[in-house]
Amino acid sequence: MSDATPILHMLSPQKHMSPFDVNMAADAGFKVIIPYINVTLEETTALVQDAIFSRPPDYGVRTGMFIGGKDAIVALDMMEAARKAMVPPFQLSVIADPAGSFTTAAAMVACVERVLKQKFGRGWKGTKVAVFGATGVVGFASSIITALEGADVTLVAHRGVDRVIKSAAVSKERFGVDLKAASGETEAQKREILANAEVVFAAAAAGVQVITKEDKAFATNLLVAADVNAVPPAGVEGMELFMDGAPLPGTDAYGVGPLAIGDVKYKTESGLFKQMLSSNEALSLDFRHAFALARQLVA
Repeated sequence: MSDATPILHMLSPQKHMSPFDVNMAADAGFKVIIPYINVTLEETTALVQDAIFSRPPDYGVRTGMFIGGKDAIVALDMMEAARKAMVPPFQLSVIADPAGSFTTAAAMVACVERVLKQKFGRGWKGTKVAVFGATGVVGFASSIITALEGADVTLVAHRGVDRVIKSAAVSKERFGVDLKAASGETEAQKREILANAEVVFAAAAAGVQVITKEDKAFATNLLVAADVNAVPPAGVEGMELFMDGAPLPGTDAYGVGPLAIGDVKYKTESGLFKQMLSSNEALSLDFRHAFALARQLVA
């Protein structure tokens, strides 16, 4: 492995690069970190080629590109553009984690999977999953991860079912998974979804409670609920921040809270950066790699 200075170029389609991700990269060991903001998909190729052609080929393993922003599909498209821009032996490593969503979703799915195995002796295959906050980046990524593992996934819409229908179509086209779309705009609709769900992901915006104490009374088949919202009120009423497979009040299910998920998310993102730094070949890391690492961490 080259002893060249590790450099990370961080691309964001937004007007800011996430300070969280910058800190994570620095703590993982990157010595030079350069953010680029308002980057378009079309600009990705030129930036990658500037990065690879300015260093000898053996420095490629010490050169990384991080893709952030807040749109999972845009991030994946930029990642694909970066891969296509490489001219072997001139290469670099690429990681996508828009809004921290890929590592957060990976951590949430891995934490819930551990509870399913420990408490019920089962995995994802055939498990009925309801994703609240499904149009967000964490909801999107967690739905794909679980569907790829064989779960029966329903995307729940809060403001118009058309958006989740579109997400389901995109997921089918890009990843070959079949996701259901359902409206949860009324209490009756939401409670019907909860009545059939075995796992619930609460991935709505911070400070938004999507499942109340009264709603939980309808979740008679629920096994595990996970909530990524650390800003009061909890996304699932009664969920505690550090819950990690503890009984969820008002149900016969178990809860996984945001700080339990956050701990695994932090270790996952840090671990992916360290994989880039220690690898003898250029890597390309997305939510699937994040989930594989999160699984190892919770095990």
